[in-house]
Amino acid sequence: MMQRFTFMLLVCLSQAFMLLGQAVTTNPLFPTTDQPVNITFDVSQAKDTRAAGLIGKTDDVYLWSGAGTTSTNAFELQPTGQTDFAQPFAPGKMTFLGSNRWQITISPRAYYNISAGKNAVQLGLLLKNGAGSAQTEDFVIPVYANKLNAAFRLPEQREIFLNANTNLIIKGYSSAKATLTLQQNNQVLQSSTNQDSLVYALDSGNQPGVRQEVIFKATTATETAADTFYYTVKPRPKIAELPSNIKDGINYLGPDRVILSFFAPAKDFVYVIGEFNNWTASPSYLLNRTPDGNRYWLELNGLESGKETAYQYLVNGTQAVADPYTDKILDPNNDKFLTSANYPDLKIYPAGATGIVSVLQTNQPVYNWKVANFQRPNSKNLVVYELLVRDFVATHNYKTLADTLIYLKRLGVNAIELMPIMEFSGNDSWGYNPIFYFAPDKAYGTKNDLKAFIDKCHENGIAVILDMVLNQADYEFPYVKMYWDGSKPSADNPFFNQQATHPFSVFFDFNHEAEATKTLVECINRYWLEEYKFDGYRFDLSKGFTQKNSGDNVSAWGNYDASRVAIWKRIYDQIRSYDSTAYVLLEHFAVNPEEKELADYGMLFWGNSNHDYRDAAKGNIANPDWISYKKRSWQQPNVVGYLESHDEERLVYDVRQDGKAQGSYNTRELSTALERAKLAAAFFLPVPGPKLIWQFGELGYDVSINENGRTGAKPIRWEYQQEANRQKLYRVYAELNKLKLTQPAFQTEDFTLNVSGLVKYITLKHTTMNVHIIGNFDVHPQITAFNFPIQGKWYDYFTGAELEVSSPTARISLQPGEFHLYTTVKLPTPEPDLVPWSGTPGVVTAVVDELLNESLQVYPNPTEATTVINLKNNYRGPVIISLHDLSGRLLQEQVFFKKSQLLSQIIPLQQVRAGVFFLKITQDKSQAVKKLVKW
Repeated sequence: MMQRFTFMLLVCLSQAFMLLGQAVTTNPLFPTTDQPVNITFDVSQAKDTRAAGLIGKTDDVYLWSGAGTTSTNAFELQPTGQTDFAQPFAPGKMTFLGSNRWQITISPRAYYNISAGKNAVQLGLLLKNGAGSAQTEDFVIPVYANKLNAAFRLPEQREIFLNANTNLIIKGYSSAKATLTLQQNNQVLQSSTNQDSLVYALDSGNQPGVRQEVIFKATTATETAADTFYYTVKPRPKIAELPSNIKDGINYLGPDRVILSFFAPAKDFVYVIGEFNNWTASPSYLLNRTPDGNRYWLELNGLESGKETAYQYLVNGTQAVADPYTDKILDPNNDKFLTSANYPDLKIYPAGATGIVSVLQTNQPVYNWKVANFQRPNSKNLVVYELLVRDFVATHNYKTLADTLIYLKRLGVNAIELMPIMEFSGNDSWGYNPIFYFAPDKAYGTKNDLKAFIDKCHENGIAVILDMVLNQADYEFPYVKMYWDGSKPSADNPFFNQQATHPFSVFFDFNHEAEATKTLVECINRYWLEEYKFDGYRFDLSKGFTQKNSGDNVSAWGNYDASRVAIWKRIYDQIRSYDSTAYVLLEHFAVNPEEKELADYGMLFWGNSNHDYRDAAKGNIANPDWISYKKRSWQQPNVVGYLESHDEERLVYDVRQDGKAQGSYNTRELSTALERAKLAAAFFLPVPGPKLIWQFGELGYDVSINENGRTGAKPIRWEYQQEANRQKLYRVYAELNKLKLTQPAFQTEDFTLNVSGLVKYITLKHTTMNVHIIGNFDVHPQITAFNFPIQGKWYDYFTGAELEVSSPTARISLQPGEFHLYTTVKLPTPEPDLVPWSGTPGVVTAVVDELLNESLQVYPNPTEATTVINLKNNYRGPVIISLHDLSGRLLQEQVFFKKSQLLSQIIPLQQVRAGVFFLKITQDKSQAVKKLVKW
């Protein structure tokens, strides 16, 4: 998608219309809709850094353009066939003139298919290479009516601010010879007859803050045309202390009064412009400056109570920006795509404004909270459901999202994590391109819709966590635009680094050691917790909060960083000072010593186990034990583990694409892939500590993360609920979540994960009961030890079957994908058939089989280091080879899969002392025992 910025027209004169430092010229000087126009580009004059890829080319340069019939969109109409920016557009192929200059001739009406009765008023233009990987910025040129026209070519802008006693060169042109007149405030400065150009040197004088009108007029016997610009000698702001208790942004004082406070260090003067002054920089709207020069402020009176009023700040007389602290913006380019279903009665974009504007409103409708004192779930036992509003409900709004809470509560969710919802560029996004940090994006609904959703969550016992993006901001964030150096933040930007200090930055990188950033971050964090009653944050790319420059070295970036640790402790302490229980969750992925220090300090961490769980579900060897906080040596269970997130490939999709198969057992078949998802869930959710589920993962979402582009919209699959096998997966998730939230054993600190092999075990010990989970991740059947921690009676949770364990060496026969969750206390059995097995699993009690003994060879015996087992028979399946001392104690064990007539396997004995041993070979329910001597 093309990135569009609005550039102010810069005009120079020759025999053609020149703009933006002579980057574009037109001939004729006043192009019209119905007349061919010759357009010439000099790419060496382009400002966009991507244009460097066009320098020195002699071919493969194309025009990408549009025409606007109004002044709001220069790309409103586009030529037929111009649809793919990454492909050459043949009608737009440019002719090379030499010296980086290119030319094309078009007839606007025919080229842009402008219908009869309409005329273009502007053209939007840029040059690119055929693949779209190099391009200039967007240029906009005016198109004129076919009549007498008059226009200033100098000065370049229509509203300018000058130093006192400046000599201003004025040049005006007309489209035909006429009587030309130049006047200032109705006083004629120069006049000439039968001319088509005028040049005048104007003294700006010394009247600071007074707006002067200059008119250029062309008159013939039948027509008159005119153009106007305004200039003001730069004002001198009044120095005044900021009134007490005034914060940055809008401060409401009453039904018709506000004080605006604007942090803008290193700026000379600021006006507020808006609907209250016809977007004009007039003396009464010049903001006061604080003695330290960092802030500008003004009290506005006479506002209409309850009425939304649009405004901007005009900085140094050259740049209009919306208030960075506003809680609502109007966007002329994107609001038109919003629907009344999501945002009813949206204020019409005001005439006379340009760019994004901020909105203030006295006596706003107040949301009356139903839940005043929500008790947040313990962070040690969160079940978080991460979702993107755009891809979760078809209406893309909070109202419909609130209707899904019954579904989520039934699933066992006690927290929802919303992907970023503050104003981002465009209306269709993951949200990691924020531009206004205090304004909810209107694409999802109104401010009160968001509050009502959070309130409804709290009614249902569900916390709401906001995905907060404070590592970066997009270009339209005012504090990026205000301090800008062509293609990057300027060196004096009080918030942003000129270049990111780490390799994962996408937009513009905050400097979290800058005082301005510290203040902004504290204000943002406090705002959403207090104004919207969010319950905490998941901070995106928290590892990026560093000034220790790692360049492109990802490994160096993840090393222990004391300054980054200090930054996060400061932010955490600030949040705790006004909200002692808010969740602070970091997407960090730094070295364990750094994460451990911050986790032991109280912070939660995203724990990415996606790769290991996907591999395991596919039938590969994988060890997801890093999901355990004990494995990390942390003091508290502060790992928010997940097997899927917005950033990872979907488990069932991956299994269906690349899962293993053996005979008739194929993990790529949907029904089997869903069973593998149950298996993964059984070894994921019960691990003590908070967990996160990605939307629709509980229904086996099998659409790739790369569908329609990684961040592109994905199909919404509520119809999965109607599929019996997917619904069973959902219910298995729900049952596991119920155990997690209601049974203290699933919150124990005494647990063991033995998950490195294809047969995995989890044991949870607690005074209330013990839990033992066993599962076969192989695509072959397995005969394996139960490994129960104690003997006695156990209960299979999903089938209700009882199992008496009388021997520590009892074995179980597991089919591929089969798992069992055993408890020492009988719990209510879930509905039947959630798992495809019933009753007591195949407990293996092997007996000595002489036929097996005859088909077995062990040599050498005696031996010094290794021995070889040769097993030759018709059996196919798992074979267990175990070594025992004379008392029967198990010393070592290996499981092999016999695929052919002969199984030949070397058995290492280096770790075993010299002596006499029993070697047991078990296949199915048959066992052979050989005496083995090691010298």
